Amino acid sequence: MPVTERIDVLLSTLNATDVGTLDSIRAKLDQVRTALLEMDQPDLAARAADTLAALVRGDVVEFKRGRAFLQSKIGHLR
Repeated sequence: MPVTERIDVLLSTLNATDVGTLDSIRAKLDQVRTALLEMDQPDLAARAADTLAALVRGDVVEFKRGRAFLQSKIGHLR
């Protein structure tokens, strides 16, 4: 899959974290983290892991902040 398509998929996945069960949102964030590792973006993958950790501990503000950061930085990878 070309990089731009992969980035679009990642952004769509992040946008989909607005709805769903906590398990499905965690799974989506983990998919994003794994894809970032595959794209050789370890710093962004680490941020995705931090965002996931915020969700697990119930820190909604930090979760939203992390998700917005990821959306911004992934968008700039194009």
